[in-house]
Amino acid sequence: MITGSICPTQGPTPLVVSLVVSQIRLSWVLIDGGSGLNIIFPKMLESMGYDLTTLVPSAEAFYGIITGSGSTPISKVTLTVNFGTQKNYRMEHIDFEVAAFETPYHAILGRPALAKFMVVPNYTYLVLKMPASM
Repeated sequence: MITGSICPTQGPTPLVVSLVVSQIRLSWVLIDGGSGLNIIFPKMLESMGYDLTTLVPSAEAFYGIITGSGSTPISKVTLTVNFGTQKNYRMEHIDFEVAAFETPYHAILGRPALAKFMVVPNYTYLVLKMPASM
C-alpha cells in the first residue's frame, strides 16, 4: 500500500503521495480519482531540468480545476513514473497536461494514471492499493 498524509485534527485531507517522475522524487502529488486528467506544472518541469522547448502543443481546454473558470493547457508531455514501494512497484509512461496555474502540489494524477497503474484510492484511510507483482 502507498500511504498518503493524514491530518486527524483538521478533518478530511486530500490523498497526497510521493512518487518518482523521470528519476526525480515528487513528494506532493495529489491523487484526484474524479479527474480525467494528469497535470504537471511548468515550474515543476523546469526544476526537474526538463527542456520546455520540447513540449508538444495542446489546444484542448479543461474545466473545473480552477473554480468558476476554464483553462487551456500549455502543452502535453509523456514522462516515466515509478509508483509503489521497493517490494511492489511499477513503472509506466504517463501523459500529462502541462498547465500554467499555481497549486501547492507538484503534480495531479487522475483516473488515466490510476487505471494504468491499476491502483485503487481509499480516501477513508488515505492509501492507494496496488496489486502485488506475480
